[in-house]
Amino acid sequence: MIPVIDLGPYLAARPGAEAAAAADIGRALTDVGFFVVVNHGISQTLIDDTFGQARRFHAQPMDAKLALRMNEHNNGYMMLGRYAVWTSDVNANDKPDLNEAFFIKRERGPDDPLVRAKRRFAGPNQWPADLPGFRDTVLAYTDTVDALGRKLMPLCATALDLPPDTFDKAFAESQFSFRLTHYPPIAAEANQFGIAPHTDANFMTFLAQTEVPGLQVRMPDGTWVDVPYVPGSFAVNSGDMMQRWTNHRFKSTPHRALPPVGRPRYAIPYFMGPHLDTEIACLSTCQGPGNPPRYEPITYADYLDWWYDANYNAARQRDVA
Repeated sequence: MIPVIDLGPYLAARPGAEAAAAADIGRALTDVGFFVVVNHGISQTLIDDTFGQARRFHAQPMDAKLALRMNEHNNGYMMLGRYAVWTSDVNANDKPDLNEAFFIKRERGPDDPLVRAKRRFAGPNQWPADLPGFRDTVLAYTDTVDALGRKLMPLCATALDLPPDTFDKAFAESQFSFRLTHYPPIAAEANQFGIAPHTDANFMTFLAQTEVPGLQVRMPDGTWVDVPYVPGSFAVNSGDMMQRWTNHRFKSTPHRALPPVGRPRYAIPYFMGPHLDTEIACLSTCQGPGNPPRYEPITYADYLDWWYDANYNAARQRDVA
């Protein structure tokens, strides 16, 4: 079962609610790696408006979308059939995914230290010129979901028997990727998906739910199950950085999306990671005699370099037949 966690008491600072929420999240990340949150405090109007922007973007003529073709920072437009998680150890992904998407990262000005240093993944976002209100809505949404994510960091730390502020520095300026995805209702070939089976590269993912089905999770017994649809909720999952940091105490759970039938599906996943220069090294409470660290320390930036080059390769977006 994928648990449903009510964040209302915690966000209202009710007595005992923080410990209870930390225990709930700890169990979910240990057992399944996925959970659904309700009463999260994010306006449904903002969520609906952001879905509306996804529909607006993908309804544009192809020329307008190709003008924002994905760059080396993984920002911009990705065409249908130009991507899959080729590095997945969940499935032999040999066919491209049946979705198109538009990506942004944290919005940074020209004087931002990472921009001045010409750091990868800190480069400029690309914005459509003819969609008034698009940028403002998208940035309002990412700011709001980022704030929710930071509110969950003390719960993750407490669940790991660490001080609540353990992750505060790493996520004070998160390195996120936000994706506006369109899944058209088209037939898939054998072993082809809307998004093929994979795990996420980041720390934690927040996906506002819609009534159009598609997202499935591989449970510990190997079966694939639909993520339960709860109106107004977010599906939340941990990713490879969470698993690596916790030495597999918390799971990075495989999931996939099936192509929709009869109508399109839109998704707006927010992939939250730590600051680029954060060192991901096994946490003290996640190792011990008989349980040594499984990985050498690595910075988040170095991990992203490897993962994006292996899976996205922006050069594939430059060749238009």
